Amino acid sequence: MAEFELNILGCGSAKATLQHLPSCQVLNVRGRLMMIDCGEGAQLEMRRMRLKCSRLNNIFISHLHGDHCFGLLGLLSTMALNGKGGTVTIHIFKGGAELFGKMLDFFCRERPYELKFNIIDTRKAVIYEDNAITVSTFPVTHRVPCVGFLFKEKPKQRHINPEACRRYDVPIHAMNSLRQGCDYVTPGGIVVPNSELTLDAEPSISYAYCADTKYSTRVIKAVEGVDWLYHEATYGDEKEKIAIQRRHSTARQAAMVAREAGVKRLLLGHFSSRYDGSQLLEQQAQEVFPNAIAVKEGMTFDLNKL
Repeated sequence: MAEFELNILGCGSAKATLQHLPSCQVLNVRGRLMMIDCGEGAQLEMRRMRLKCSRLNNIFISHLHGDHCFGLLGLLSTMALNGKGGTVTIHIFKGGAELFGKMLDFFCRERPYELKFNIIDTRKAVIYEDNAITVSTFPVTHRVPCVGFLFKEKPKQRHINPEACRRYDVPIHAMNSLRQGCDYVTPGGIVVPNSELTLDAEPSISYAYCADTKYSTRVIKAVEGVDWLYHEATYGDEKEKIAIQRRHSTARQAAMVAREAGVKRLLLGHFSSRYDGSQLLEQQAQEVFPNAIAVKEGMTFDLNKL
C-alpha cells in the first residue's frame, strides 16, 4: 500500500505553550515529505519525529500570521547547514515571499539547495502536481487572506491477478498496460477484458487542511466528500462570539463542517492557549460528528486506514 501519512508537529494557536506548539504538519506521500504551515519549533519536532529534512521539498503556508510561518527562517537555515540539496519550493502569498526572501538572503545567503517561491492567492487553483498527488488551494474566511489545502491522490494502478495471467499466458511486457487498465489481446486476436486479469486498485485518498477560518458554507463545499479533514477548533461553545469576531471556529462548528460535507474522519487542532487540555473540545465536536479526534504533537495518522 502506497505511503500517505500525516504527522502532527504543532496544533496550538497563536501562543506557544508547554502543551502545544504553533501550527505545523508534515505529509509523507510515498517517501516525499510536504510541510503544511511552519510555526515555531517545526525543525525540532521534525527531529523528534525522525522526519528527514533531506526529503522535504515543498512547504505550503496557508496565511501570513506568525504562528503559521515563524518557523520558516530557522528551518531553511538549518537545512542549508545540513547540506540539503535539490529544490525547496515555498507555496506562499506574495508578501510572504518578498519578506522571507529578503530575510533568507541576509541570514542564509549561501544555500546548497535552490529556493523557489510559488505565489498563491485566495482563488481555487491547483498549485502542485506530481505523479502521485495534486494539491489545490481553496478560499477560507479569516482576518487576513488565507487558504485551505486539498491533497488528492491520483488514481492508483490496478493489481495483477497472477493466476488469471498464467491461464492466458500473458507475457511480462504486457503487465504495465494491464495495471493501467488496458485489455489484453492474445496472439490469436482474442480480447481478454482487463477485469479478468487484474484486481481493483486501492482507493485514492483525499486530505483537506483548514487552518484558520470561521464556520463557512464555502469551506463545506470545498471539502465535500474528502476522506480526512483537519479543521481548526480554536474555541469551545462558551467562546462562540469571540470565534465569530476573530474569524475562528469552535470545535462544534468544525464538526458541523465535517457532517455537512460528508467527510469520513475529522481531526481537530489550533487550540487556544486558554484550554489546559483538548478533551472538552473533542467532546463537543463528537456530539455532532462522532468520528472526530483532537490531535496532539507527535501523532501520526496512516491516511490509508479509515
